Amino acid sequence: MSESQLLQNSDFRRGLERLLQAHLPQTFPALCICVIHRGQLRLHQAWGWLDPAARRLKTSTATRFDLASITKIFVETCFLILVDAGKVRLDDRLVDVIAEFGSLNPRQIGGAQDPHTRAHLPVDENFRGQSVDVNAVTFRHLLTHTAGLPPWRSVYAFASQEVPAAPQPSAGYDRERWRKALQAIISFPFVGTVGSTVRYTDIGLLLLGEAVARLHGCPLDRSLQELLLKPLALDTAAYNPILKGIPKEQIAPTEMDGSWRQRRVWGEVHDENACGAGGVAGHAGLFATAQDVARFGQAWLSGDSRLKIGSQLRRTATQQHAQGQYRMGLGWMLKSARDSSAGDLYSSRAYGHTGFTGTSLWIDPQRDLVSAVLTNRVYHGRDPDGIHAFRRAIHDLIVRGVDQQ
Repeated sequence: MSESQLLQNSDFRRGLERLLQAHLPQTFPALCICVIHRGQLRLHQAWGWLDPAARRLKTSTATRFDLASITKIFVETCFLILVDAGKVRLDDRLVDVIAEFGSLNPRQIGGAQDPHTRAHLPVDENFRGQSVDVNAVTFRHLLTHTAGLPPWRSVYAFASQEVPAAPQPSAGYDRERWRKALQAIISFPFVGTVGSTVRYTDIGLLLLGEAVARLHGCPLDRSLQELLLKPLALDTAAYNPILKGIPKEQIAPTEMDGSWRQRRVWGEVHDENACGAGGVAGHAGLFATAQDVARFGQAWLSGDSRLKIGSQLRRTATQQHAQGQYRMGLGWMLKSARDSSAGDLYSSRAYGHTGFTGTSLWIDPQRDLVSAVLTNRVYHGRDPDGIHAFRRAIHDLIVRGVDQQ
């Protein structure tokens, strides 16, 4: 099956051309899309430039993108592999794996912190004066974002007072940064009660990543490699690609960071907390090509035997467990009824995840469809309007294209 089959559909091609005219390079300078339908590769194409000002370094299907929060679902998948192997249970307590998380108990409910302005936000009046028994937090709470943990805190400021240097191939991973970051994370106040509602949180996934490392018995990056990336032959997926010898010219750059690093972020993770913690984290930090992200999604959809998660647990993971800010499965976001980033045409059974840098993975079991759409929309800044409109339009266009096959 041709990897450009969708482009042979004139309606799809014209629709895509209109979208590219509206969004490339205004919303993002680099784009790669990989679509798998009924197990066959139907589209695998790249557009744009990695250096748009000079129109230098064309984006290719081999370009690796910063996956941002799509990292979460890779880490959560590793945790579910450990569940299936009997190493841990969904309703086990977090303190049973990370004992020091319970060292400050009960924990006061405090205010949150805005991830963009860094401003500290007031305590939710519904919880003022309350405290939380941290022993009540289970792994199910982390997977469904219902632990009551803060959505974001400036972890990078606790990891080190020094801004990390730009990555070099000869440099090593600074694990001391993560050790100091974890010390801070385990003492942050909660922002709500355990199990009350879905509050999408990076802090919870930082803790889940540490739990995966401890349960598997080696650092998180190696745990992902052994549990997931190597078995599925996802060869391009990696933390800290520059440190692993991947040339910068094969990686899509992201934002000009004028508030902290004072440089264009290129070959290092865009997320400040992941970067400040050494580049390896449970909530962000993975880089990969669109094809490897799509192949990961296809493994979930098809029940690939190399993905060591039994069929019952896979089904459970893609069913609704909690609702609030998002409809949540176990790690997976489920398609919302209105204004979904998956557009309007993916079925109500669709599940996926997005990343702040402009990445998305959506899986529709009703259509036997997987789409990985990777961009570097933060190259120009953090305004979300353009990328949301593009995501909705491109996913609807993909569905109309495959439905005509």
